[in-house]
Amino acid sequence: MEIDPHNQPENQSNRGDISEEEVSEAEISEEKNNSEQVTISHKQESSSLVLALALDVGRKRIGVAGCDRTGLIATGLTTIERTSFERDVEQIRQLVRQRQINVLVVGLPYSMDGSLGFQARQVKKFAYRVGKALELPIEYVDERLTSYQAEQLIIAEKRSPSRNKGLIDRKAASLILQRWLDARVRT
Repeated sequence: MEIDPHNQPENQSNRGDISEEEVSEAEISEEKNNSEQVTISHKQESSSLVLALALDVGRKRIGVAGCDRTGLIATGLTTIERTSFERDVEQIRQLVRQRQINVLVVGLPYSMDGSLGFQARQVKKFAYRVGKALELPIEYVDERLTSYQAEQLIIAEKRSPSRNKGLIDRKAASLILQRWLDARVRT
Protein backbone atom coordinates (compact mmCIF):
# COMPACT_ATOMS: atom_id res chain seq x y z
CA MET A 1 0.00 0.00 0.00
CA GLU A 2 1.45 3.36 -1.03
CA ILE A 3 1.29 6.21 1.47
CA ASP A 4 0.23 9.59 0.17
CA PRO A 5 2.23 12.27 2.06
CA HIS A 6 -0.58 14.78 1.54
CA ASN A 7 -2.99 12.67 3.58
CA GLN A 8 -0.63 12.43 6.55
CA PRO A 9 -1.17 14.70 9.58
CA GLU A 10 0.96 17.82 9.60
CA ASN A 11 4.20 17.46 11.53
CA GLN A 12 3.30 18.35 15.10
CA SER A 13 6.72 19.85 15.78
CA ASN A 14 5.90 22.58 13.27
CA ARG A 15 5.85 25.64 15.48
CA GLY A 16 5.76 28.47 12.98
CA ASP A 17 8.86 30.59 13.35
CA ILE A 18 9.89 29.06 16.69
CA SER A 19 13.13 27.13 16.62
CA GLU A 20 13.45 23.63 18.08
CA GLU A 21 15.88 25.00 20.66
CA GLU A 22 13.11 27.10 22.21
CA VAL A 23 10.98 24.06 22.98
CA SER A 24 11.88 22.23 26.17
CA GLU A 25 12.81 18.55 26.03
CA ALA A 26 9.75 17.68 28.11
CA GLU A 27 7.52 19.47 25.61
CA ILE A 28 9.18 17.71 22.69
CA SER A 29 8.71 14.26 24.23
CA GLU A 30 5.14 15.18 25.15
CA GLU A 31 4.48 16.22 21.55
CA LYS A 32 5.97 12.98 20.22
CA ASN A 33 3.45 11.05 22.30
CA ASN A 34 0.61 13.31 21.19
CA SER A 35 1.75 13.12 17.56
CA GLU A 36 1.49 9.34 17.69
CA GLN A 37 -2.03 9.62 19.12
CA VAL A 38 -3.09 12.04 16.39
CA THR A 39 -1.61 9.78 13.71
CA ILE A 40 -3.66 6.89 15.03
CA SER A 41 -6.88 8.93 15.15
CA HIS A 42 -6.31 10.24 11.61
CA LYS A 43 -5.92 6.68 10.32
CA GLN A 44 -9.21 5.71 11.94
CA GLU A 45 -11.14 8.69 10.59
CA SER A 46 -11.54 10.05 7.12
CA SER A 47 -8.48 12.08 6.17
CA SER A 48 -10.76 14.89 4.97
CA LEU A 49 -11.97 15.69 8.51
CA VAL A 50 -10.37 18.61 10.33
CA LEU A 51 -10.98 18.67 14.06
CA ALA A 52 -9.26 21.84 15.26
CA LEU A 53 -10.03 24.43 17.91
CA ALA A 54 -8.24 27.80 17.97
CA LEU A 55 -7.49 29.88 21.05
CA ASP A 56 -6.70 33.59 21.19
CA VAL A 57 -5.27 33.72 24.70
CA GLY A 58 -5.37 37.02 26.53
CA ARG A 59 -4.96 38.03 30.16
CA LYS A 60 -8.70 38.53 30.74
CA ARG A 61 -10.35 36.45 28.02
CA ILE A 62 -9.76 33.56 25.65
CA GLY A 63 -11.37 33.81 22.23
CA VAL A 64 -12.33 30.39 20.86
CA ALA A 65 -12.98 29.39 17.25
CA GLY A 66 -13.78 26.14 15.48
CA CYS A 67 -14.08 25.10 11.89
CA ASP A 68 -16.36 23.06 9.71
CA ARG A 69 -15.20 19.46 9.41
CA THR A 70 -13.87 20.01 5.91
CA GLY A 71 -11.37 22.54 7.25
CA LEU A 72 -12.42 25.35 4.95
CA ILE A 73 -14.17 27.88 7.16
CA ALA A 74 -13.26 29.07 10.66
CA THR A 75 -15.98 30.47 12.90
CA GLY A 76 -15.84 32.20 16.26
CA LEU A 77 -17.55 30.03 18.88
CA THR A 78 -17.33 31.65 22.29
CA THR A 79 -15.27 33.81 24.60
CA ILE A 80 -14.08 32.42 27.91
CA GLU A 81 -13.79 34.94 30.72
CA ARG A 82 -10.62 33.85 32.50
CA THR A 83 -10.96 33.02 36.18
CA SER A 84 -8.57 30.21 37.09
CA PHE A 85 -6.51 27.77 35.07
CA GLU A 86 -8.71 24.85 36.18
CA ARG A 87 -11.95 26.58 35.15
CA ASP A 88 -10.46 27.79 31.87
CA VAL A 89 -9.33 24.26 31.02
CA GLU A 90 -12.69 22.78 31.98
CA GLN A 91 -14.51 25.12 29.58
CA ILE A 92 -12.05 24.28 26.81
CA ARG A 93 -12.39 20.57 27.66
CA GLN A 94 -16.18 20.76 27.17
CA LEU A 95 -15.70 22.26 23.70
CA VAL A 96 -13.05 19.65 22.85
CA ARG A 97 -15.46 16.85 23.78
CA GLN A 98 -18.47 18.37 22.01
CA ARG A 99 -16.54 18.97 18.79
CA GLN A 100 -14.26 15.88 19.02
CA ILE A 101 -11.17 18.07 18.68
CA ASN A 102 -7.77 16.48 18.08
CA VAL A 103 -5.54 19.57 17.77
CA LEU A 104 -5.43 22.97 19.46
CA VAL A 105 -4.25 25.93 17.39
CA VAL A 106 -2.97 28.76 19.55
CA GLY A 107 -2.22 32.28 18.41
CA LEU A 108 1.28 33.33 19.42
CA PRO A 109 1.67 37.10 19.83
CA TYR A 110 5.08 37.74 18.32
CA SER A 111 6.50 41.24 18.66
CA MET A 112 6.45 43.29 15.46
CA ASP A 113 10.18 42.53 15.01
CA GLY A 114 9.42 38.79 15.04
CA SER A 115 10.78 38.08 18.51
CA LEU A 116 8.97 36.34 21.36
CA GLY A 117 8.15 38.88 24.04
CA PHE A 118 6.78 38.45 27.55
CA GLN A 119 3.17 37.90 26.46
CA ALA A 120 4.18 35.28 23.86
CA ARG A 121 6.11 33.35 26.50
CA GLN A 122 3.09 33.49 28.83
CA VAL A 123 0.83 32.18 26.05
CA LYS A 124 3.28 29.34 25.31
CA LYS A 125 3.31 28.31 28.99
CA PHE A 126 -0.48 28.40 29.16
CA ALA A 127 -0.88 26.49 25.88
CA TYR A 128 1.60 23.83 26.96
CA ARG A 129 -0.30 23.29 30.22
CA VAL A 130 -3.65 23.14 28.41
CA GLY A 131 -2.30 20.70 25.83
CA LYS A 132 -0.92 18.50 28.57
CA ALA A 133 -4.16 18.63 30.59
CA LEU A 134 -6.28 17.76 27.54
CA GLU A 135 -3.70 15.39 26.02
CA LEU A 136 -3.79 17.29 22.73
CA PRO A 137 -1.04 18.54 20.45
CA ILE A 138 -0.56 22.29 20.15
CA GLU A 139 0.20 24.13 16.95
CA TYR A 140 1.16 27.80 17.04
CA VAL A 141 0.18 30.47 14.53
CA ASP A 142 1.63 33.96 14.25
CA GLU A 143 -1.25 36.09 15.49
CA ARG A 144 0.25 39.53 14.88
CA LEU A 145 -2.46 42.07 14.10
CA THR A 146 -5.38 39.61 14.36
CA SER A 147 -6.94 41.59 17.21
CA TYR A 148 -6.53 44.77 15.19
CA GLN A 149 -8.12 43.10 12.14
CA ALA A 150 -10.96 41.79 14.31
CA GLU A 151 -11.51 45.26 15.73
CA GLN A 152 -11.66 46.71 12.20
CA LEU A 153 -14.31 44.10 11.30
CA ILE A 154 -16.37 45.19 14.32
CA ILE A 155 -16.06 48.86 13.27
CA ALA A 156 -17.12 47.94 9.72
CA GLU A 157 -20.25 46.36 11.24
CA LYS A 158 -20.90 49.73 12.93
CA ARG A 159 -20.41 48.25 16.40
CA SER A 160 -18.42 49.69 19.26
CA PRO A 161 -15.13 47.82 19.85
CA SER A 162 -15.06 48.88 23.50
CA ARG A 163 -18.49 47.30 24.08
CA ASN A 164 -17.66 44.11 22.17
CA LYS A 165 -14.33 42.91 23.60
CA GLY A 166 -15.50 39.28 23.72
CA LEU A 167 -16.59 39.44 20.09
CA ILE A 168 -13.18 40.85 19.11
CA ASP A 169 -11.51 37.90 20.87
CA ARG A 170 -13.75 35.37 19.05
CA LYS A 171 -13.11 37.02 15.69
CA ALA A 172 -9.36 37.08 16.38
CA ALA A 173 -9.48 33.34 17.21
CA SER A 174 -11.36 32.79 13.95
CA LEU A 175 -8.67 34.70 12.01
CA ILE A 176 -5.96 32.61 13.72
CA LEU A 177 -7.70 29.37 12.81
CA GLN A 178 -8.33 30.51 9.23
CA ARG A 179 -4.60 31.23 8.83
CA TRP A 180 -3.82 27.72 10.06
CA LEU A 181 -6.43 26.13 7.79
CA ASP A 182 -5.21 28.09 4.76
CA ALA A 183 -1.60 27.08 5.47
CA ARG A 184 -2.68 23.39 5.54
CA VAL A 185 -4.34 23.74 2.14
CA ARG A 186 -1.17 25.20 0.63
CA THR A 187 1.06 22.35 1.87
